[in-house]
Amino acid sequence: MSDGELTDLRGREFERGDLTGARFTTVNLSDATFRACGLKRVVMRDVEVIDTTIDGDIRNLVINGVDVAPLVEAELDRRHPERIQFRPTTPAGFREAWNLNERLWELTVQRARRLPPELLHESVGQEWSFVQTLRHLAFATQAWIGRAVLSDPNPWHPLSLPWDDAALGPDVPHDRDARPSLDEALTSRLAAMGTMRRVVDSLTADQLASRTEPLVGAGWPPEGAAFVVRKCLLVVLNEEWWHRRYAERDLAVLEERA
Repeated sequence: MSDGELTDLRGREFERGDLTGARFTTVNLSDATFRACGLKRVVMRDVEVIDTTIDGDIRNLVINGVDVAPLVEAELDRRHPERIQFRPTTPAGFREAWNLNERLWELTVQRARRLPPELLHESVGQEWSFVQTLRHLAFATQAWIGRAVLSDPNPWHPLSLPWDDAALGPDVPHDRDARPSLDEALTSRLAAMGTMRRVVDSLTADQLASRTEPLVGAGWPPEGAAFVVRKCLLVVLNEEWWHRRYAERDLAVLEERA
């Protein structure tokens, strides 16, 4: 390769690769898409970041000497005041957060019902469809409440949907291409929400601070792991808030297609 010439890798797909410690010098990543990628301890110098969108778990992100993560969090709270309630610290706070979550999702499902049923299986920007989102939220609650908090080794429903790259073993359902109706997807979704409701309704301060039993058998969270109960509940609330936000965003696009 002569000086200044770039190897043409345009349009190529790189999946399930480990590039830890890799160096990228004079590389054009314009119009690239990163999904389910880890970018921990990444250093970027002399880069151009223009018209770029980042969604995910963002912490300690320093741009031109400024940690922007707290600024992002503060702006999200300003735009969505209800978001603060999704970070409770007391049993009563968790009950209030779940009450709010149920009300918000009821409105979102009502909005979805106004669309033709086939649109609820359509992807917007290669993201999960509305029905797939409901299936994933059922999985998240089954994992962090049914499995982690309640020690059920097999809390899954046949329509449970882990994240796309999950490899959790044959006992965990992962049929991404299933096309259940909205009501069929809601069956497992509402059952999982009911499990969360029962947990928060009886929650005490001691339970909130206690640790789960080490997990048994393959699945998610992984075997042998144990957590503070408060963390498990917060994971579910975080999933609920973000995925409803994504769902509302995509429903607006689907409404224009209807």
